[in-house]
Amino acid sequence: MIFALFLALLILVPVMAEGVRRPVTVRRQDGVPGDLVPLSGGMTHIRRDGPKDGPVAVLIHGLTTPSYVYAGVVPALVAAGYRVIRYDLFGRGFSDRPLTRNDPAFFLRQLDDVLAHEGVEGPVVLVGYSMGGAIAAAKTARDPDAVTALAMIAPTGFRPAIMPKVTGIPVVGDWAMWVFGGHFLRRRMAGAPAGASVIPDLPDREAIETRTRGYLPSVLSSIRHTIQRDMSGEHRAIARAGVPVLAIWAGLDQSVPLSSMARLAELNPDAWHHQIDDADHGLVHNRPGEVGAEILRFLKARSGGAG
Repeated sequence: MIFALFLALLILVPVMAEGVRRPVTVRRQDGVPGDLVPLSGGMTHIRRDGPKDGPVAVLIHGLTTPSYVYAGVVPALVAAGYRVIRYDLFGRGFSDRPLTRNDPAFFLRQLDDVLAHEGVEGPVVLVGYSMGGAIAAAKTARDPDAVTALAMIAPTGFRPAIMPKVTGIPVVGDWAMWVFGGHFLRRRMAGAPAGASVIPDLPDREAIETRTRGYLPSVLSSIRHTIQRDMSGEHRAIARAGVPVLAIWAGLDQSVPLSSMARLAELNPDAWHHQIDDADHGLVHNRPGEVGAEILRFLKARSGGAG
């Protein structure tokens, strides 16, 4: 009897923890920058910057931080004449949180829907950060004619990302993420150097994410089915197609092993590489000036873009 009660309690704890988190619909009542658009997989938060007639750059964020993570990079692209589209992946930000397998195919459907909704007909520049790099690579490999250039910032998909081992354990990993995942992520963000990010309230924003229903299950599913996915086949296909590729790496990255740079060089000898020795995995928001400048230098040199 006691064991049965203990087992029932174990099962109820993560359900209760998730139940007390705020639905994203409640968060939206405080105001949403940009627009919420209904796509086939659910409501998606989209923001647009720059001239409507400029070449299109689509920015895809990473595992835990929504599209606002590009706040420091967008101005450089806009100043160079780009029409910048960024959106929140399902499970993050103001977008819906469908409880489903978060694999590349799932994210590609959302990306395709975003492009269709925005009326993008010609090829685009894809910029992907961390997990967004894997999503952007999957799109480029599948539709190389739709991509003029691929820029990746600390991308996953080459070596197993450095994640807590418990996330890979069925049931146990789910329980741990639903119960303790929010605390772990908040502690990680709070430990970042003060003033390092151009987004001053980033820890507070991250905390809000962890307290929004559906976020932690989405993160866990993405770790299992996208973050840890080997993208070697996709990068070989990109190399064969001849799409220009830039990869920006962080010398102090504790999430994406720096050995990933050598692996990409093997898969695509023509890829450009830029390493920021004293940057960590948050380089897109704590070193945006250098990131943006390198992307523009690459686009100007390799794809004839507006930079």
